[in-house]
Amino acid sequence: MRQATTTTRGHLLSTRNRLGRRLVQLYVGLALYGASSALLVVSGLGLEPWNVLHQGLAELTGLTIGVVSIIVGAAVLLLWIPLRQRPGLGTVSNVFMVGLAMDGTLALVPEAHGLAVRIPLLLAGIVLNGAATGLYISANFGPGPRDGLMTGVHRRTGRSIRLIRTALEVMVVATGFALGGTVGIGTLLYALAIGPLAQLFLRVFAAPSASGGSTVVATGSPERAILPR
Repeated sequence: MRQATTTTRGHLLSTRNRLGRRLVQLYVGLALYGASSALLVVSGLGLEPWNVLHQGLAELTGLTIGVVSIIVGAAVLLLWIPLRQRPGLGTVSNVFMVGLAMDGTLALVPEAHGLAVRIPLLLAGIVLNGAATGLYISANFGPGPRDGLMTGVHRRTGRSIRLIRTALEVMVVATGFALGGTVGIGTLLYALAIGPLAQLFLRVFAAPSASGGSTVVATGSPERAILPR
């Protein structure tokens, strides 16, 4: 009887520890994602697709890019309703955390002058973005609003994830660029590097399984893990 009680307590403690680790991964990952996006903004060499749109809208409205990111994230989340997507804790947290972290980092990091500073900022932003993606996705608290839109359209239309993602990103980049968002070598480098980086860090940060003997890297196709917002 005592052994059974001890085993139950140990199981509950282990479950709480795993939940605590996942929560830390979620919020650290979201904060680092916002910070990494801010580094790309400061570099001035090109942004990831959705932030090209956010920056363009920020130029148009006079709002900060972080506030625009929150507004767009909330608007995209509304599109989940007809797609019958269900948000998780990570989905809702994503809407607010990334934008707040981005604005906070931009307030702290000074403007960069000269390629000797801007290129390292760009590279650091891309690598940090990959690490943030691995942390956030492996926490497994639900996809970001933009990822959910992509997978929701995929389920409703039957079109491939790759096709839908490409179409969405081309649309947001074109719209953001027309509004004044920054497209450059950084945008291309991000597109080429983020997939391999995300997959690497998904393995690094994979949470232990319930048995404690193995780890789960990721489920689903890698395309779903590239846009954690």
